[in-house]
Amino acid sequence: MAVDFATLGDDIIDGVGGLGNIKTARHCATRLRLELRDEEKAATEAVKALKGVLTVVQAGGQYQVVIGNDVPFVYARIAERLEGGGGAAEEVEDTSNKSILNKFIDLVTGLFHPILWPLAGAGLFKAFVTMFATFGWLNAESTEYVVFNAASDALIYFLPLLLAISAAKRFKTNQFTSMAIAGALVYPTIVALTSAEGPLAFFGIPLVIMSYTSSVIPIIVGVWVQGYLERFLIRTLPGAIRNFTTPLLVMLVMVPLILLTIGPATTILANGIADGITWLFQVAPWLAGALMGGLWQVFVLFGLHWGFVPIMVQQLSTGYAIITGPLVGAVLAQAAATLAVWIRTKDHDTKELAGPSAFSGFLSGITEPGIYGVNLPRKLPFYFGVAGGAIGGVFAGIAGAGTTAFVFPSLIALPAYLSTPNLPLLFIGIGLSVAISFVLTLFWGVNDAAVAAEAPAETPASAEPASAAPAVVAGTEVIVRSPMDGTLVPIADVPDPVFASGAMGAGIGVEPTSGTVYAPVSGTIIVTMGSGHAYGISTEEGIEVLVHVGIDTVNMKGEGFEPKVQQGDRVNAGDVLVEVDLDKVKDAGYSTTTVVIITNTATQKEVAPASAGAVSHDDAALIVTV
Repeated sequence: MAVDFATLGDDIIDGVGGLGNIKTARHCATRLRLELRDEEKAATEAVKALKGVLTVVQAGGQYQVVIGNDVPFVYARIAERLEGGGGAAEEVEDTSNKSILNKFIDLVTGLFHPILWPLAGAGLFKAFVTMFATFGWLNAESTEYVVFNAASDALIYFLPLLLAISAAKRFKTNQFTSMAIAGALVYPTIVALTSAEGPLAFFGIPLVIMSYTSSVIPIIVGVWVQGYLERFLIRTLPGAIRNFTTPLLVMLVMVPLILLTIGPATTILANGIADGITWLFQVAPWLAGALMGGLWQVFVLFGLHWGFVPIMVQQLSTGYAIITGPLVGAVLAQAAATLAVWIRTKDHDTKELAGPSAFSGFLSGITEPGIYGVNLPRKLPFYFGVAGGAIGGVFAGIAGAGTTAFVFPSLIALPAYLSTPNLPLLFIGIGLSVAISFVLTLFWGVNDAAVAAEAPAETPASAEPASAAPAVVAGTEVIVRSPMDGTLVPIADVPDPVFASGAMGAGIGVEPTSGTVYAPVSGTIIVTMGSGHAYGISTEEGIEVLVHVGIDTVNMKGEGFEPKVQQGDRVNAGDVLVEVDLDKVKDAGYSTTTVVIITNTATQKEVAPASAGAVSHDDAALIVTV
């Protein structure tokens, strides 16, 4: 019977003493790494006995629950439960080496993700209210319109309060204090000051009042600063008055500080970026439309599209977001390519995936299933979708297309585009986007034979890895090479009780003499860790190989590791996986012993050592009989 990851996560939480006993949680390639407030409360033997748990290791202040390859799915459940439960879910991926852009994307993704669907729902609601009023189906002076308009507009109007909640979680501040600060920014009398005549002052300091309704950046920066102030006060104030004095002083300082400095500065910056994009649409609308329409799904592919959300919201605060105009053609073009694959392909699995993916792309604007599962593996459908989006974007740019509400570009979101100055031209562009992508893919983009000859592209990290493997002849022997130059050691001699016990599977260790780590087999990278210390490879024969560089090196958070591959890459035996500074590993107090484990040993006929002693990375280390 398959393991229920949600149930296993719940059972582990109960076994370690409940949510309140978990201080932090994270995971590496095979283990949950929990920091418990009191390890004495953990029923370790009961946790070890859970189906799906290989063993438990308590070392270095961590309570390590060894799961194996499925650890991300168990961790996801624990992270979900920890939200608001007194602990903190922490990803092991180190962000210190990320670019400013990547950090910004991560921040925006994290802050907007909890409210994205309500935001999209409210935006669609607003679009239909606008459409009904535009067509005269709903009297704009009626009580019904007032009620519906308030219901659809409240979320975006009071957006700073919602962002205050997610920002408070991100920056670890008191969320109710953060909401009070956000509430002050949109308080009716503060909003009314924007129409005041003459200059304003706050204790003699010039006060520049700007509208913070629907704003994004001011509250995010404000809550970030709040975190530093709050932590300082908690450390400094006497315990007898700390609980009520901390929020009092935070609100006393932060509300004027935002209104006097952070608010005007960040609003001017955000408006400047939005104005720059708007300027490009005004000066060369065809070029701006082509770039946004052509590149939008590329941005989606790399997760960069989140960086445009604040600009969209910033433009919407003025009533019209022109940056969203070319996006509907880009989204529908990818959906059209997926539909063409569904019509033309003879592959049953592809057809089963492409149909629902095309439907979700057209109806709700969710293109990721179609991109990752259908278009990108075939390459040409994705390229044709990009081309269709670019051509449609030209027409959208010239038409001055945009939206009056935050929506996911899709067919049902079209009411949000009704304020476009040249609406017929926009629809011509959308039609061309769909037609070009669909026709090109239908006749030249579906090649089942070519795709079947290649390994399937990996799905996003949130999807479970496929377990099906191509048929192989029983008794086939597969050579697993040493991943590094050095000396082979029996798995039982590896200085880690989990690896040494064989709980993770049969394998071998290597004491390295150089820091280059090579792929021991040919296959697809199915697991990579942000810290760069572990890699999982699946071979065509269905063998799953884990290369774990060093012992407990996850704690180095990527320092000294320079990965050369990423999840989804195809590698050949001998390709470089990562460059490791062995001296840094030793100086940090960790063993450099690298292990090669066959994580699905139970499904293999035999796993046996191939040699012993000194080896180079080209030498055989294990022989696996399938």
